[in-house]
Amino acid sequence: MKVLLVNGSHHETGNTYQTLQIIGECLDKDGIESRIFQLGSSKVRGCIGCDGCKDSFRCVFGDDCCNDLIDAIVKADGVIIGSPVYFAGPNGALCAVLDRVFYAAAEHGRLFAHKPAAAVVNCYRAGSTAALDRLNKYFTFSEMPIVSSSYWNMVVDPNLDRVQRDKYGQEILRTLAANMSFMLHQMENQKT
Repeated sequence: MKVLLVNGSHHETGNTYQTLQIIGECLDKDGIESRIFQLGSSKVRGCIGCDGCKDSFRCVFGDDCCNDLIDAIVKADGVIIGSPVYFAGPNGALCAVLDRVFYAAAEHGRLFAHKPAAAVVNCYRAGSTAALDRLNKYFTFSEMPIVSSSYWNMVVDPNLDRVQRDKYGQEILRTLAANMSFMLHQMENQKT
C-alpha cells in the first residue's frame, strides 16, 4: 500500500515538509510506503474551464506538475495534501494546481473515488480551519473518504521550526497517520 504525501509549499524542506515527514515515518512503521510529491517553485497556471480534459482526464497544459500529480494520485492508495496557511487559506499555487487536478481527474474521470484522503496545514496562529476546509472540499467533491485525527490536522507555533515545537501538533499528525493506516488496512482486508 502506498500513500502520496503532497508538499504544497514551495519550500522543499520547510515546515510543511517536516509535517509530512512525521506522517510518512509513522506510515512506514506500519508497513505503508509513502512518498513526498514536491509542488516546487516553478510557475503553475489555474484552470481556464476549457473542458479539454473531458476525455483524457488530464489537463491540456502539460508544462507544469498538474498531470504528474494526477498520475501520482492515481497510483497511490491514499493521499495527504499538506500546505502552509497564507491569509487564512492554502498556498495559492497549490490551489491553482489542485483545481486542475481534481477537475480533470475527478470531475470527468472519477479517478480518485474511494481513495482515503486528508489535508494538513501549518500556520502561524489562525486560518488553519479555513485552509483545511478548502482542501477537504477537493476530497468531498471527488468521493474520497476524508481521514480525520483527534483534532484539526494542523501544526501551530509562532516561531521558526514550528513542527518541532508543537508537541500536540505532532500527536495529531501521528494519530492521522494511524487512522490512514487503519483505513487502508481495512480496505485491503475487504478485498480479500
